[in-house]
Amino acid sequence: MRQHSVIHTPKQSDYQELTQVWEASVRATHDFLPESYIELLKNLVLTRYLDAVMLICTKDSRQRITGFAGVAAGKIEMLFIDPAHRGQGLGKQLLRYALEHLNADELDVNEQNPQALGFYFKQGFEVIGRTEHDGMGQPYPLLHMRLRQNQQRSKHA
Repeated sequence: MRQHSVIHTPKQSDYQELTQVWEASVRATHDFLPESYIELLKNLVLTRYLDAVMLICTKDSRQRITGFAGVAAGKIEMLFIDPAHRGQGLGKQLLRYALEHLNADELDVNEQNPQALGFYFKQGFEVIGRTEHDGMGQPYPLLHMRLRQNQQRSKHA
């Protein structure tokens, strides 16, 4: 499939669609989360989390959002791809844009999400720490990752 070549900046009017992409992605990759927690997080994504980051997204030919990332203070706080558009290079495209244009070189990933962990290792990230709980204090361990130093140098070359 054709890689989306343009990175867009979503507006607040896109928040509902972004939240739908978030939910579809989480349901496809976070099978360890209970339904009640997904619903709680979904509300927080829509009402708080999207406003707390600089957002970038990809869109398909019909201008529907296919994936998005959020960056704050040099850290990729969220990166989610619509399951129907996985495997098309969108995650890599969003990640590279965040690295090259938004100076983000760190992120956290759920330890129980092996697909995301494998993706970030493949993109040159390494684990630099671990916490037993997620940002809400729930027992979902997070791995703290940073782009490897040799990757950072090549990013700027």
